[in-house]
Amino acid sequence: MPVGIAHHIWDGIRDRPLRTLLAIKTHALLERTFPERRLFLKSDRDTRFIRLRPGTQAMVVAGIATIVGWAIIATAVLVMDNIGAGNFREQAKRDQQLYKERLNALSVERDTRAEEAHAAQARFNAALAQISGMQSELLASETRRNELSTGIGVIQTTLQTVMKDRDAARTALATLKTEAAADRAGPSPVPLDFMAQALADTAAERDRIQAEAQYALQRREEIEYELKLLQEKNDEIFGQIEDAMAISVEPLDDMFRIAGLSPDRLIARIRSGYSGQGGPLTPLSFSTRGMEPTADEIRANKILAQMDLLNMYRIAAEKVPFASPVKAAVRFTSPFGYRRDPKTGGRRMHKGSDFAGPKGTHIYATADGVVTHAGWLSGFGRLIKIRHDFGIETYYAHNSRITVKVGQRVSRGDHIADMGNTGRTTGTHLHYEVRVDGTPVNPMIYIKAANNVFKKQNQRARLQER
Repeated sequence: MPVGIAHHIWDGIRDRPLRTLLAIKTHALLERTFPERRLFLKSDRDTRFIRLRPGTQAMVVAGIATIVGWAIIATAVLVMDNIGAGNFREQAKRDQQLYKERLNALSVERDTRAEEAHAAQARFNAALAQISGMQSELLASETRRNELSTGIGVIQTTLQTVMKDRDAARTALATLKTEAAADRAGPSPVPLDFMAQALADTAAERDRIQAEAQYALQRREEIEYELKLLQEKNDEIFGQIEDAMAISVEPLDDMFRIAGLSPDRLIARIRSGYSGQGGPLTPLSFSTRGMEPTADEIRANKILAQMDLLNMYRIAAEKVPFASPVKAAVRFTSPFGYRRDPKTGGRRMHKGSDFAGPKGTHIYATADGVVTHAGWLSGFGRLIKIRHDFGIETYYAHNSRITVKVGQRVSRGDHIADMGNTGRTTGTHLHYEVRVDGTPVNPMIYIKAANNVFKKQNQRARLQER
């Protein structure tokens, strides 16, 4: 190249802006990697070509590389996701199968415990009936004993009178004999036949008095023997009643303590506030004739005090939710406590226990109380609230039908609703809550406490039968 031309080109390049210089250098660098290419298109008449500049080639290669890289990354992500999802699904299936097996086992165990509870309740009612019959028999025997005691007193009084009459007759006979001896010694104005008649009458009276005294002594021995037999029978009745009371009162006391309730506080509230039919029993009032009560009287009053306590325990137990809200065969699907929310998947507190069953399954009140809510409430759906004594309240949610109304008094075992899936649910079930002073507690504590008590009663009854 001539020197003048080169100087001319260099001067032209030097005079260009810096941006143009960078473009030229970039273009030169691209030409090394992507030299300019031409794509010829030949037809019948002429030939044309498409010029592929280095920048165009670089853009095409960069686009292809981007697409290939994105495809590789997306494929890797999908493969990893499929592998992870497959493992997660398999683990979820295994966990679900184990959970179902555990729920089925719990359902079978719950049905068994329910049957045992019903049998124990029947035994408990039979024991109460037996105790009532023993109480009536005890009162009758005590009345009989009082009558026999009164009879002995009358016999003793009659015997004393007869003894006095006998002594008086003996004195009169001795007097007559003395007078008869004096009459023999001297003249007597009394005829002899009159004296003989008087002596005969006196002897007959003496014999009659002796016979009555002998009969009174014999009758006294018979009454004392009857009293001894009656005392032995009373001791046997007392022993049976005391054993029955021990079997009945102690498990109820344990039931309240297991449920976290103070038996002393409950009994104090029942004693101070309960005034209707079936209230505390009044101890027997015996006539002790100004003396200290006998051992039988103390024992009887102690038994009556225990029966009073048992009666108050029964009243308190009716007011505490110790029963199950469902009696049909259901599945225990969710316990009390933190769990994975079935809707959102997050960890949330579950304030009750869930029992799943067919739609329309009957739901029962678990204790005596007053209905404070019977209608729709947000996520609960159709909800029933029942207020019980001792600050306890129960919730029955997601019902399909409600059979009670606000202000209505219900008793344990009353049909209050039918199971449904209203509100925020994933299927038909009962959401059951127990709240003490407004704080949710585990409902199964009360149900298990009652089941444990009935189980112990069954075991004791079996031991007694052996």
